[in-house]
Amino acid sequence: MTTANKLTILRIILVPVFLGVLYAGFPGSNIWALIIFIVASLTDLLDGYIARHYNQITNFGKFMDPLADKILVMSAMCWFVEAHQMPGWALAIVLFREFAVSGMRLVAVEQGKVIAAAWSGKVKTASTMVCLCLMMLNIPEWLNTLCVIVIVATTVYSGIEYFMKNAEVFKNAD
Repeated sequence: MTTANKLTILRIILVPVFLGVLYAGFPGSNIWALIIFIVASLTDLLDGYIARHYNQITNFGKFMDPLADKILVMSAMCWFVEAHQMPGWALAIVLFREFAVSGMRLVAVEQGKVIAAAWSGKVKTASTMVCLCLMMLNIPEWLNTLCVIVIVATTVYSGIEYFMKNAEVFKNAD
């Protein structure tokens, strides 16, 4: 098992720890959850760097790395919906985009094509993680609302861009 893959697995293991700390609700639990979330998010940057820099790119990593990211982000968003810091419709938009892009990638794979991550997808991921970190800090309601708007806007934009740039995938689908 490569170092990059171990970091991906660590990110997945940190998700229930992150949620457990959030749900525990002890004094300062949101700060500890934030630290865990940041560590988990940084493993995403680190495993990608290590995989590319040290030639540790594996099929396991190609599959699990984006899945680990989605598990981490969606887990946090589910908690924010339950805590009434994010409306359910915002989470639904994010889920729709993730399923739609994943489905499009599956269709592309069937055609022997690979859809690389677009710059807007990277911006969406980074801005979402920053916003989720801010939302764990008991920020004012207006800033919380702004974070939700940023998450939804970058999600919608990147989803539209993926489909516009890769529309030919569906022209060839049976």
